[in-house]
Amino acid sequence: MNNVSQFVQKYRQASWRVQLQWLVLFMAGLVVIAMVAGLYLSVSIRATQAGREIQALKKDILIGQRMNADLALNLARLTSSQAMKSRALALGFKPLEPEQITYVAVAGYTPPTAINLARLKTPQLAPIILPEYSLSLFEWFADMLQSTPPTSSWQP
Repeated sequence: MNNVSQFVQKYRQASWRVQLQWLVLFMAGLVVIAMVAGLYLSVSIRATQAGREIQALKKDILIGQRMNADLALNLARLTSSQAMKSRALALGFKPLEPEQITYVAVAGYTPPTAINLARLKTPQLAPIILPEYSLSLFEWFADMLQSTPPTSSWQP
């Protein structure tokens, strides 16, 4: 027993051990805080990068839409009747008169028939409604009461 009390007394006298334990706990806490902060920064950086990529893709989409609109406008200008007429005249073409046109008859050729989009008249048939479905609920209930005689199952 004397040895145990001497050991406890020596341990208490070494205060640097308690200070060392507190220092280790404090450093471990700092390491945990640093790890959490690093993880938070990593997630924040990834989210920021994803946001920037989305912004860049939206910008690319807008640029593509503008280019498509510009190309559609240029195509409309180039294929307008006035532009086509001026280019044809510049290439040496000239407008024809009806007398200058020669029609060629081809034996056995039948021109396609015109499509008739008018509605064909179809006979309107009267809808067939069964008598059971032509009564209201109250009429049906009255008919049921009149057609079945009241029966009494109670006997004194």
